[in-house]
Amino acid sequence: MVAVFQQPLTAETIKAKALALGADLVGIADGATIDAHPPQLSGALTPSDITTHDGGRVIVLAKSYGLGTTRIRRWDERHKYYNDELVLTALEQMSLELVLWLEDQGYPALIIPPTHVDPWRYDGDPEAPLGTIMSLTHAAVEAGLGTLGLANQLLTPKFGPRVILTAVLSTIPVDVATPMATTLCEGPSCGRCLKTCPADAVRHWDRDWVDCNRYRNPHGFGALAEHVDRLIDEPDVEQKKAMMRSKEHFYLWQSILRGAGAVNGCRRCQDVCPVGEDYGRLVDVMDDIPEDTPAKTERLADMIEAEARGALPDAYHRQSRWIGELKS
Repeated sequence: MVAVFQQPLTAETIKAKALALGADLVGIADGATIDAHPPQLSGALTPSDITTHDGGRVIVLAKSYGLGTTRIRRWDERHKYYNDELVLTALEQMSLELVLWLEDQGYPALIIPPTHVDPWRYDGDPEAPLGTIMSLTHAAVEAGLGTLGLANQLLTPKFGPRVILTAVLSTIPVDVATPMATTLCEGPSCGRCLKTCPADAVRHWDRDWVDCNRYRNPHGFGALAEHVDRLIDEPDVEQKKAMMRSKEHFYLWQSILRGAGAVNGCRRCQDVCPVGEDYGRLVDVMDDIPEDTPAKTERLADMIEAEARGALPDAYHRQSRWIGELKS
């Protein structure tokens, strides 16, 4: 963009604008740094993969979930899904407003929404996990907003993992953040994310995304494909009609209509995490974890013992840049 059309901006000015638009957290990362240190995720793109002109800075915005919905303990409460989807809608709107404002200042910009997956990455397997077109959690760490936790979720000092993210790409000559050096996560010595997970998908500084997605997106494309398969294969006409009128079919229709349960779902690992200033207002209903089992406790004990021996898993070494230095 020709400089004569550009207004002088600072990182503080951009952050103040994003906060005024309704973001709860905002950080700015260097696009070139993300290019140089891409997360080891299948198909994840970097700023220069998306745009060769306007990815010099990655502005990451976060919006926190409401405390009222977080205090609902059931992982599959659809009212919770709808509230989360409305928070997501608000976050996408403020991202668009930021893009329009940046372009008024002379800086072309574009949004990386949290629901955008690259269709070219789909290989015909509805169960295969597909992340956002660029990893927003890793970008958030590069933008100084927090560190990754035991289940690879973003943890922030103010809200723990209880945030939704978007990012805006734009090449603006402003200062970038310094990532946090030490992890915010207590690891397996806490292990609350592992204890609560209904999918039992939390691993040692890793996550089984296939199992997680059955709960994280309970009415998403994978569930839709399975339901349609069963409909096609059902030989009895009356049973087929009953399936068409079933609650499962209704939930899928509702989720396609609004996205609730299709682009969001279970977030128990986020709800029970003790990291974050906001957890003090959650502890009275989140302190105990009914999903805990002796087998989960034993797995955590094995992780703790392994770390005491210095035997960190490969998953940690792959993600150490974003997890940070472990607490002693």
